[in-house]
Amino acid sequence: MNVERLKAAIRDVPDFPQPGILFRDITPVLLDPDLLRAVIRLFVDRHRDRPPVKVAGIESRGFILGAAVAAELGAGFIPVRKVGKLPAPSIQATYALEYGEATLELHVDAVAEGDPILLIDDLLATGGTAAAAASLIQQLGGKITEIDFLVELGFLNGRDRLSDYTVFAPIAY
Repeated sequence: MNVERLKAAIRDVPDFPQPGILFRDITPVLLDPDLLRAVIRLFVDRHRDRPPVKVAGIESRGFILGAAVAAELGAGFIPVRKVGKLPAPSIQATYALEYGEATLELHVDAVAEGDPILLIDDLLATGGTAAAAASLIQQLGGKITEIDFLVELGFLNGRDRLSDYTVFAPIAY
């Protein structure tokens, strides 16, 4: 699958979630079964030779990608949720967004000491969300093997915040 075809399917939504933000919406990719399979294959092929024990997906589009990749790799799936959504004991991390602040949670029993974990989300902007999720995984003893995104907004320099990790994003703006 041509990455340019995937990029062409991503739509721009101006002024979402607030004025001045240009949101890169992957919903059209998810709606097209061929494109969705191509995205999952892109990530799975990258990790097939050294699959992680678990794949962590960041709410909410990271759930879609991460769960599918985990299933294909024979790995467990860890949901990294927004605050107040997990029912069992959890740990939290608060971080800055490009337009505010947010908190993520992770169940304390989601990660075992030394677990190799692939972290997935749809888009890398400033890197705050992924850095917070990686921090939670590491607090519980997990080892981040890589952080994968479908899209990277390079002008926001999110890789700088994730410089301790290998980062993969096939589509760049």
